[in-house]
Amino acid sequence: MSRSAFITGAARGIGKAIAERLEKDGIRLIRPSRSELDLSKPDSVDDFCRLNSIHPDILIYAAGENFPKPIEDTSIEGLQQTLQVNFLSAFRLMQATAPEMRRRKWGRIVMISSCYSFLARPGRVAYSASKAALEAMTRTAALEFGPEGILVNSVCPGFVDTELTRKNNTLERIQTLAAGTALGRLANPDEVAELVAFLVSDKNTYLTGQSLVIDGGFSIQ
Repeated sequence: MSRSAFITGAARGIGKAIAERLEKDGIRLIRPSRSELDLSKPDSVDDFCRLNSIHPDILIYAAGENFPKPIEDTSIEGLQQTLQVNFLSAFRLMQATAPEMRRRKWGRIVMISSCYSFLARPGRVAYSASKAALEAMTRTAALEFGPEGILVNSVCPGFVDTELTRKNNTLERIQTLAAGTALGRLANPDEVAELVAFLVSDKNTYLTGQSLVIDGGFSIQ
């Protein structure tokens, strides 16, 4: 059976790798551009949901923002924007897509979170808070949607070799982070995409409400 997937953040990094991986499985992608759907603006998200029939079999929220700042330098506006992109827009899109999944008695939802939803690092208060909220929503949604055959999970990558990682870390810091994993390297986005591909497939029949950590053993130390 041909499936469709609504995916955000598919222009680069992990989201792009996921989109390319799902296309190999014959899944039809719905991947609006930023001009069509600006996740940083509540009105844009609400208007998109109101004006478009969003009926995918799969929802993957891979968009995210991270502007590292110490707590005392984090503005309310900055905190709100991070929460909007990383959590609130995901919540709104889940609201818009879940009813049709419920009607069909089948659906898969995956939120791309972070190991910093449960770990701490200086300067990540807004990012960590937003990802922790995403985790809480995942667990609640799994309970609410499970009876209708909808499986909801989150994926928590560690350090992935993406543009965002290189933007927010020096080369020296990246080398230190890689050395801190059990495997001694950063993840490739394709490795995260493989996990997501399983979670949204028919092969996944019982895994729901989970936060799957894919960090090369970083968080076990």
